[in-house]
Amino acid sequence: MSTTADAGPAASPHWAAAARAVALFAIDPAGLHGVSLRSLANPARDRWLALLRDYLPEGAPLRRVPNHITDSRLLGGLDLAATLRTGKPVAERGLLVEADGGVVVLAMAERLSAGVAGRVGGVIDRGEVQLERDGLGLRSTTRIGVVALDEGLADDEHPPVALTDRLAFLLDLSAVTEADLSVPALPAEAVAAARARLGSVGIADEMVNAICSAALAFGVASVRASLLAIKVARAAAALAGRDSVTQEDAATAVSLVLAPRATILPNAEPPEEEPPPPDEPPPPEENSEPDPPEEPEEQEDADSIDPKELEEMMIAVAQAAIPDKLLAQLREGKTVRSRAQSSGGGRAGAAKKKGRRGRPAATRAGEPTANTRLNLIETLRAAAPWQPIRRQEAEREGRISTLVEVRRSDFRCTHFKQRSETTTIFVVDASGSAALQRLAEAKGAVELLLADCYVRRDNVALVAFRGKQAEVLLPPTRSLVRAKRSLAGLPGGGGTPLASAIDAAGMVATTCRDKGQTPVLVFLTDGQGNIARDGTPGRPQAEKDAIESAQALRIAGFATMLIDTARRPQAMAQKLAAEMGAKYLLLPYADAQAMSRAVKATTADSVAAESRRG
Repeated sequence: MSTTADAGPAASPHWAAAARAVALFAIDPAGLHGVSLRSLANPARDRWLALLRDYLPEGAPLRRVPNHITDSRLLGGLDLAATLRTGKPVAERGLLVEADGGVVVLAMAERLSAGVAGRVGGVIDRGEVQLERDGLGLRSTTRIGVVALDEGLADDEHPPVALTDRLAFLLDLSAVTEADLSVPALPAEAVAAARARLGSVGIADEMVNAICSAALAFGVASVRASLLAIKVARAAAALAGRDSVTQEDAATAVSLVLAPRATILPNAEPPEEEPPPPDEPPPPEENSEPDPPEEPEEQEDADSIDPKELEEMMIAVAQAAIPDKLLAQLREGKTVRSRAQSSGGGRAGAAKKKGRRGRPAATRAGEPTANTRLNLIETLRAAAPWQPIRRQEAEREGRISTLVEVRRSDFRCTHFKQRSETTTIFVVDASGSAALQRLAEAKGAVELLLADCYVRRDNVALVAFRGKQAEVLLPPTRSLVRAKRSLAGLPGGGGTPLASAIDAAGMVATTCRDKGQTPVLVFLTDGQGNIARDGTPGRPQAEKDAIESAQALRIAGFATMLIDTARRPQAMAQKLAAEMGAKYLLLPYADAQAMSRAVKATTADSVAAESRRG
C-alpha cells in the first residue's frame, strides 16, 4: 500500500513540507545528515521536534548540544577523576559519541562558532570521532543526524556554512500557523516500515541525471546537495512503499533539498516545435493483416519518460517550491546567496579576543596573564597523564611525591572574546554642488539608514564637509534624535574639502577602533573635490589630496561604502571608491532597502576584517 509523507490536505504548504521532511529525516538520520530548522521557540517548532521523537527508532538517543559546549564534552577527552584515581589516562565519552545512532539538537545554531560547526561537520563526513588529545588516541564510530535550531531574526543570521552545507533540509517554520498543527500527522509505523525497506530501494540513472541537472540549473554549486537529494528521493520511495524511485519521489527531493538552495533562476528556453503531421497516411499494403493493438507498447511508453522531459519536470517542480521571498529576489535578476551559503553574522560587531570578560573562546597552553585566566580543570587534565612518570622521578630523586604534581608546562589558560559595538560613520557632502543638486535626497537617505542603525543598536556618527574643512557634527552615539537634529540643521553651500572629510572620517574610525568598536564608513558625495587639504582652492591639488587620503583609509583596513549623489555616475567618485576599497552605489538607483542591504553587507565585511585583525 502506498503511503505518502504529506501532513494532510488541510495543511498549509509550509507545514506540509516540514512534516514531510521530518518523516524522511527520521527514516535515515545519519544518511541525510540533518535539518536546519529556522524558527523561534513556538508551538510549531515544539510540534516538529515532538514528531521527530515519535518517528525515531525506539531507544535512539536524542541529545541537546548547548551553544557554549567545550571540545572535551563534545568530542570526548580525559576523565579527570578516573585518571587521578587509577593513575593512568582514562577516556571520557563525548556527547557526539553518546548520540551514536540518534540525533543531536544544536541550540541557537546561528551563534555557533565556526570551529564547533567544523568539528560537527567532520564527524558527519567521517562517521566517527577521532580523539587525539590529553595523551589519548581513540576512534569511535559515530553515525548521527543533526537538527540545527536557527533562531536568527535577520536575513543575514544563519548557522555557519560548514554545517548547513552538509544538511539535507533547510526548513522555515515562520509562516506556520497553529491551525496547521491540528492536521493529523503520518503514523510512526509507516516511518518504521520505510526505514526497514530503505536498503532495497534503487534509483535509475535518468533520475540521478535529472536531479543533478536541476541542481545545475538553479546554481546549486555544492555536490553535497545533489547527493543528499538522491538519498531523499530513495527515502521518499521507501515511505511510499516502492522499491525504486519514481518521478514523484524525485520531485519531492528537488522541492525539499534543492529549491531552498537556489541562487539563480534557470533560463527559459522556447519549446521546440513539433514536426507537422504528414498530409496523407501511407496506403496499407495488400494482403497484409491488420496491425495488432499497440496498447502494451503505449503502456510501456507511459511508464518511461524522455530524459529531457524529466529534467524539465524536475526544474519546474523546484521552481514552484522556491520560497516566496527568495523567488522575488531571483526574479529581479539578482544572484543571491542561499542559506547554505550564507556565512551569517555581521550585526554584532567583531569578536575581541583580549580581556578577561566575555564568552570563553579557547583554552591554550601558557601562563596566566592580565588578559587570561588559569583553567584549573584543563590544567589538571594536562598534568594527569604524566603523574606515574613524575612519581617515579620523585622516588629516584628522594622527593616526597604529592597527590598531583603540576608543572609550568601543564598550565592551561582560558582566553575570552566579546562582541564589540558597531559604529556607522556617515560622511555627508554639504558643499555647493551637493546643495544645489542632491543634498535633500542625501539627507533623506541618511535618515533612513540612521533608523536602520537604531534598530540594530549600532552607534552612529556624523561628519559633514563644506567650505574649507570637514566638521564632526555628531560623535558616536546611539541617540537617533540627536543624529536627526544634527542632520536637519546641516546647511549647504561652499567648496568641497573632500580630502579633509576623508581624514576626519578616518580619525573618527580610528578612535572607535581604539575603543574596541567596529567602524563602518558611509560616504555620500559626488566626488567632485575642489578644496585641497591645506584649505586652498584648486581642483587638481584637491583631487590629488583626496586620492592620497583614500589610499590611507584603505591601508587602515576600514570597511567603507561610497554612495554617489550625482544624477549620473561620476568617474571621480568611482575612482575614489576604488582607491579607498569602498563599495560603490549610485543614489538615484538605490532605494532605502537597497542602501540598507548595502550597509549591512559592508558591516559584515568590517566584522570579518576586524575579527581577523583581532
